[in-house]
Amino acid sequence: MAYKILKSQCILCGDCEFECPNSAIRFKGDSYIIDQDKCSECEGHFDTPRCAEVCPVPGTCVPA
Repeated sequence: MAYKILKSQCILCGDCEFECPNSAIRFKGDSYIIDQDKCSECEGHFDTPRCAEVCPVPGTCVPA
């Protein structure tokens, strides 16, 4: 399983990109995306996905 970023809610702050332990988040085109192959939902690093924790807009980083 992996997470995704809801483009309609993302405010493009970039906080998630720097917190991802797998470097799965990057800016592409006009939004941030999560590489589904790299995202591990932070398993082995954190108890909960960091992107969802640090995002200032609740519900923007969600299970894919």
